Amino acid sequence: MNQTNNHMGEKVLVLGAGQLGASVLESLVPAVTQRNGSVCVIVSARSWDKQGKLRSRIHQRLADAGAQFIAVDIADSPLETLKAHFHDFDTVINCMGFVAGAGTQIKITRAVLEAGVKRYFPWQFGVNYDVVGKGSGQPVWDEQYDVRALLRQQNTTQWVIVSTGIFTSFLFEPAFDVVNLDKKTINALGGWETQVTVTSPADIGRLTTEIYLHQPRIIDEVVFVAGETTSYAKLADTVERVTQQTFTRSVLTLPDLQEQLRLNPHDPMLRYRVAFARGDGMWWPMSDTWNAQQYLPTQDIAAWLKTNR
Repeated sequence: MNQTNNHMGEKVLVLGAGQLGASVLESLVPAVTQRNGSVCVIVSARSWDKQGKLRSRIHQRLADAGAQFIAVDIADSPLETLKAHFHDFDTVINCMGFVAGAGTQIKITRAVLEAGVKRYFPWQFGVNYDVVGKGSGQPVWDEQYDVRALLRQQNTTQWVIVSTGIFTSFLFEPAFDVVNLDKKTINALGGWETQVTVTSPADIGRLTTEIYLHQPRIIDEVVFVAGETTSYAKLADTVERVTQQTFTRSVLTLPDLQEQLRLNPHDPMLRYRVAFARGDGMWWPMSDTWNAQQYLPTQDIAAWLKTNR
């Protein structure tokens, strides 16, 4: 289907231009500008130097491609200020992440709804919070559950949730302590058969743009995407096959992780390990993903590792 006449002239606002936001913008900016629309990006004032130039070469490249960058401190701005910033946009895509602090995602969502934005992609680029519910051990996830409730109890703003699992790169983050390429260790969270879904930020950016553009328009849906769904046992096999090295394998059981968290309740990575060790809501079959159903290829763990190790 030719979609060049769809979404004509829309004004899109993206919140944040970090790892995910930049990936979304790489695909979104040309798609929107080709349809005579515009893309604005909210970033912090620290993104500019004293001469008024964007510090990041990635941000500057996006600006050169047509994105307009504006400075707003989302975390410190009151709801009324955010409403004023959001009011003139047709679609808001939230790529702020959790770094803005507790309560920020609820505040952003309320501001979007009260501003009368037509369509909202909340920061839900993660696990299935409907299944996870509350009390996962990760407090910021409780807020994500509340964001969904807030969106579902209204019918003025259309919303689309893109569930991606975790970023593929996070599996290899030393602080997360699942795969440590330097130490050659692999720790299964919960057990070797526990499963996890991962997607690369580049794929998330591309797929989010495709979902935004899709006709008929996707409205009030949770859309599942994935680069790969795997067990920790298969992950270990993949890592050893790609690196052609032997890794020390261990299991971090849920009871052990819960005890560690009891002793270190403010450790954010421990909270993540506990949540992922539960297993429920952390994965979905590839056959159920939107990208598989649309025959859109994505990068699996092996391909990511070959490119990034």
